[in-house]
Amino acid sequence: MTVDLVSTRYFTAASANRMLPLVRAIVQDIVELHRDLEDRSQRLDHLRDVAGSTRRRDDDPYTEEVLQMQRDLDQDAERLKGYVRELDTLGVEFKDAGKGLVDFPTMIDGKIAYLCWRLGETEVGYWHPLNGGDVSRRSLTDGSLHPQSHPSEA
Repeated sequence: MTVDLVSTRYFTAASANRMLPLVRAIVQDIVELHRDLEDRSQRLDHLRDVAGSTRRRDDDPYTEEVLQMQRDLDQDAERLKGYVRELDTLGVEFKDAGKGLVDFPTMIDGKIAYLCWRLGETEVGYWHPLNGGDVSRRSLTDGSLHPQSHPSEA
């Protein structure tokens, strides 16, 4: 993962938490739509498997229904990408649709890192090193770090 040092927007815990109501709403939409897409995709795959095993005719009315289901899935997948682009525009990096996980770029002890938030948490309360990922989350209140402001702070 590379971070563009010039155009990256850096957050403090306070600025990330101020943005959290909007981020929370977008992430909630992503998580719900992602689950719905997975469910509908599995049902569509099952229908295709069943249809393939019964050798349907070209004039079968279910063929059009399956095609419409696929078009709907494709449209909703594009809508999901739009939500992720909205987070990108805010300077927030979307990480995981299953967990509802996002990262806010920050500077900690003079190094680029991420403030980390997961859907269901009341505030941004964790951070991890740039290449650490979700498994290396650490509490912001453990007293061992020194978040710094940056000229492009949100």
